[in-house]
Amino acid sequence: MSQTSTKVDMLNGPLFMKILIFALPLAASSLLQQLFNSVDVAVVGRFASSKALAAVGSNAPVISLLINLFVGISMGANVVLSNHLGQRDDEGVRRTVSTVSLVSVVSGVLLMLIGIGVSRPILELMDTPADVLDMAVLYLRLYFVGIPFFLIFNFGAAILRSVGDTRRPLYILVVAGVINTVLNLVLVICFGLGVEGVAIATAIANMVSAACIVVLLRREKGALQLQFNHMRIYGKELRRMLQIGVPAGLQGMVFSLSNVVVQSAINGYGSAAIAGSAAAINFEYYCYYIIVACNGAAISFIGQNYGAGKYDRVRRIFRICMLMGLVGCFAANALFTWQNHFFLSFFTADPEVIHYGAIRMQGVLLFQFLACSYEISGSALRGMGESMLPTIMTVFGTCVLRMVWVFVVSPHYHGFAQLLQVYPLSWVLTGAMVLVAYHVRMKKLCAVRV
Repeated sequence: MSQTSTKVDMLNGPLFMKILIFALPLAASSLLQQLFNSVDVAVVGRFASSKALAAVGSNAPVISLLINLFVGISMGANVVLSNHLGQRDDEGVRRTVSTVSLVSVVSGVLLMLIGIGVSRPILELMDTPADVLDMAVLYLRLYFVGIPFFLIFNFGAAILRSVGDTRRPLYILVVAGVINTVLNLVLVICFGLGVEGVAIATAIANMVSAACIVVLLRREKGALQLQFNHMRIYGKELRRMLQIGVPAGLQGMVFSLSNVVVQSAINGYGSAAIAGSAAAINFEYYCYYIIVACNGAAISFIGQNYGAGKYDRVRRIFRICMLMGLVGCFAANALFTWQNHFFLSFFTADPEVIHYGAIRMQGVLLFQFLACSYEISGSALRGMGESMLPTIMTVFGTCVLRMVWVFVVSPHYHGFAQLLQVYPLSWVLTGAMVLVAYHVRMKKLCAVRV
């Protein structure tokens, strides 16, 4: 497949099919990355023990907390590249690619060191049960050994997404996913390694995906080509990336911090509740990545059209992405919830674990489509260079509310199902605020244009 055929003209012509063609491989890519963790959870749940399942699954909020800042910065890189492309600024594209490449390496090494160092303190702070703590710490430390490669792939994929290429990163993840699955089964079943086996398998799969994305970027033609001898950080591009990416990353971090707080409350219900929640949350991630794909489409398409001053297309892109997100996410939410026992059985055969997992799916997963309201609106604002406002609103509407719910409401409104009600409540509140902010911003743009 030629490089040209993987690129999308975002500035001209019909939008719906272009956005769909862009979003589908992006959704599949995100799902495959999540499958790395899901396979870890399924293998230890089926071939090790429920405690091993709890040890691996309880790490998800911690991992998200630590990586979200850097994932946000990669989002900023996507916006900066898209704006330069919309302005036909090849030199700006070259400087941004150079900056992004070096930032990915430095960020990866820094995050690896932080993750290894804080693994035990964070898990202890979350009141992780003593019977799973050591396994959880071991898994988390080994997982972070592969984080530099994870970030290299994600920053590299952001470069390709800026020109509409979501297919080649997907092909890479298919290969890495197969490697991860095979290694999981071999290391856990044949060598009896347990949580360390699945962590090692994930790290190796991340190494493969990073190597492949680097090879692709080295073979690119024109401004997107990765040139090792020209790698350096350009201050203007870095500042712009950070202006957009850091608020998005901080939002993700604080968002994950609120989930860590909720997870600590879940931990109080015992290892079966932890394991059940860990199994159920996989399906939330699967559905959420439908929203992520629409977010990516909104950022890339709006970023280019905003850079080119085509504000009418910005409106149309927002409406298409929102519709796709709502319909796609709700359909997946309903399917998984309808057959919750069947899907949970892939992760465990323990009836008590399945019971808790079903409660989470019925109380959280079924309403997850509501998150489109603030996620896609926030991505539209970031595509227009406005990152701090959606961050502040999301931090208040989701994170603050969840912490208040855990520390103030839950002690008087006790119960596992009652604890989880905070998720749909926070989605409704945050969505209302960010939707209003988007519409206000669009009115100002149209007024200036007139």
